[in-house]
Amino acid sequence: MKILVTGGLGFIGSHTVVELQNEGFEVVIIDDLSNSSDKVLDGITAITGVKPHFENLDLKEKHDVYNFFKNHNDICGVIHFAASKAVGESVQKPLKYYENNISTLVYVLKEVCQLKEQNFIFSSSCTVYGQADELPITENAPVKPAESPYGNTKQMGEEIIRDTCKVNSNLNSISLRYFNPIGAHPSAEIGELPLGVPQNLVPFITQTAMGMRDQLSVFGGDYPTPDGTCVRDYIHVVDLAKAHVVAVQRLIENKNTSNYEVFNLGTGKGSSVLEVIQSFDKVSGEKLKYRVVNKREGDVISAYAETSKAKNVLGWETKLTLDDAMTSAWKWEQKVRKK
Repeated sequence: MKILVTGGLGFIGSHTVVELQNEGFEVVIIDDLSNSSDKVLDGITAITGVKPHFENLDLKEKHDVYNFFKNHNDICGVIHFAASKAVGESVQKPLKYYENNISTLVYVLKEVCQLKEQNFIFSSSCTVYGQADELPITENAPVKPAESPYGNTKQMGEEIIRDTCKVNSNLNSISLRYFNPIGAHPSAEIGELPLGVPQNLVPFITQTAMGMRDQLSVFGGDYPTPDGTCVRDYIHVVDLAKAHVVAVQRLIENKNTSNYEVFNLGTGKGSSVLEVIQSFDKVSGEKLKYRVVNKREGDVISAYAETSKAKNVLGWETKLTLDDAMTSAWKWEQKVRKK
C-alpha cells in the first residue's frame, strides 16, 4: 500500500518514513527542502534497505500538487507534515506561516478528496491548547486563542479538516496533537538537523556542546514552575513516528469510530528546560554552558499530555525516556559534525 508523506525529509517525517517502510508500506515523499536535505534519503535507505520515491515539490504551487496526485492516484493514505514549525519565527513572520501552513493544507486536502481511499493524518500540535487551565491536558481541553501564528495555523488546520469531514463522509482523518519531539534514530543515520540557528531546544543544546554556539539561552527563569523554567512534554521522535503508523493503519483498516478523530501524543510527564539540560549533562558527560535570559513571546508556561486516549484507543504509548532521547540526539550531533 502506498502512503504519501509530505515533508517526509524533515525531522518527524523522515522517522515516520522509516517506521512505515519497516511495516512494509510503499512510501512516496514530497519535500521542498526548505528546512531539510535530500541527503536524508541516504539515511532512510541505510536504515531500511529501501529508498523511498522522492519528489522535490513546493506544495504552495497548486498546479504541481494537482499533477502529482494525477500521477499517484493509487495512494491509500496521506500523512501531512509539510509546514513551517517555529513558534518564535512565526511571531516575526506571520504571513510566511499562514501561506506555507494553510494554503498547502488546502491544496493537498482538495486532491485527497478525489482519491478512491481518502485517509488523512494531520500533524497537529499541543499549541492548539495555549496555556491550558488544567494539567495534564486532555483532548477535551478547550482550544484557546493561539499564543503564536504557528499555533493558530494548527488550530485553523484542524478546523479546515473537520469542516471538510462534515461534508465529505468518504474522508477519514486523524489529527495528532503532539507535544515536544526530540531525539534521533538510534542508528544516528537520521535526526534533527535544522538549517541555520536552531529554533528548538535540543538541537541548540547539542550544537552548544559541540562548540557551534557560545552558550544556550534559557528563555525565562521566573515562571511559576518548580525551577522557574518552562515545562514541556518531551517525546522521543521514534515513539512519535510509530504513532503515525498506528494512526494510518487505523484508518486503512476502518477502525475509526468517526471520520474525524483527535489524539494527544506525549509521554504524560512534564520536564523543565533545566531538567533537559541536566539529562544532557548526565548522558554526554559534558557541562553545558547556558544563561537565563528574558522570556520569549508566544511561549506557554507548562504543557504536558494526558495520554490515556492514545493508549486505550490507538493502543500506543511511549517506550523511550528523556535520557534515551538526549543520548540519541548527542550521538546524531557528533556524527553530523564528525567530532
